[in-house]
Amino acid sequence: MSSTTTSSGPSARPGRDRLLDALRDGVRAYDLARPLFVGMPQSPNHPAYWHTLPRRHGDRIRADGGSAANDMLVMGTHVGTHIDALAHVSHNGLLHGGADAAEAGAGGVYADHGVHTIEPMVRRGVLLDIPALRGEECCPPGYEITPADLEAAARRQGTGIGEGDVVLIRSGWGRHFHDPDTRTYTGGESGVPGISEAGARLLAARRVHAAGADTIAFERLAPGQGHSVLPAHRVLLVESGIYIIETLALEEIAEQRVHEFTFVLAPLPLYGATGSPVRPLALVGDDRPTTGRATDG
Repeated sequence: MSSTTTSSGPSARPGRDRLLDALRDGVRAYDLARPLFVGMPQSPNHPAYWHTLPRRHGDRIRADGGSAANDMLVMGTHVGTHIDALAHVSHNGLLHGGADAAEAGAGGVYADHGVHTIEPMVRRGVLLDIPALRGEECCPPGYEITPADLEAAARRQGTGIGEGDVVLIRSGWGRHFHDPDTRTYTGGESGVPGISEAGARLLAARRVHAAGADTIAFERLAPGQGHSVLPAHRVLLVESGIYIIETLALEEIAEQRVHEFTFVLAPLPLYGATGSPVRPLALVGDDRPTTGRATDG
């Protein structure tokens, strides 16, 4: 996806706000969301995306010749680029904070753990580029990204992980999103690379605000096992209250070696829902060199 540059224009009043000053200097926005389209790869556990036009141009024509088209969408909240709310996963019948999962969903909504409770994010973002660390284009199928990998990538890039950060982990698997066979991206028998419980515990220990990846389920899917066990979801969502973002588009910021940025994300305010489609952005100053500062240290 292409990046865009924004500016507040010559009419902006100087000194009004530091953020506006930054915008006047120029900000480049990298789109980290995948396009939503019928037939895209997704987890088989969630309702598929469907788009149709109940009204097309010409179905009704106004007296002045005007016509309008409109849409209808049907989809699960965990399809495409999306964020998991704390209501999404329970363990031994409990949600984050020890809430009873069955009682929390009384009435068909999660009033206390739903996606509507996630505040819009404007935070420091960090990309950990694991294939670049390993000297390859993509991690192998089913590869476990270890805590040592995460720490080595942060050192190599000079981008430490701090409390409150949003950490995005690139496995390179996103290159398969548009493969004609959607089973390539979702893993099937091959598995999908990602962190497992140990990597999730490192992120929890650093007290990050959210973590994301370029894969269908964020964490490692073992070959032939699909979504049968998801320990990183348990550690982050249930034990630690850390949000998970899945199916991110991380190729462009990796190519540009944008490893540190302002991360912006706002879920849809779907009251009581377990997740939401999102369109996250990575913002950097437009005067930033397009070649990165990564070293082989």
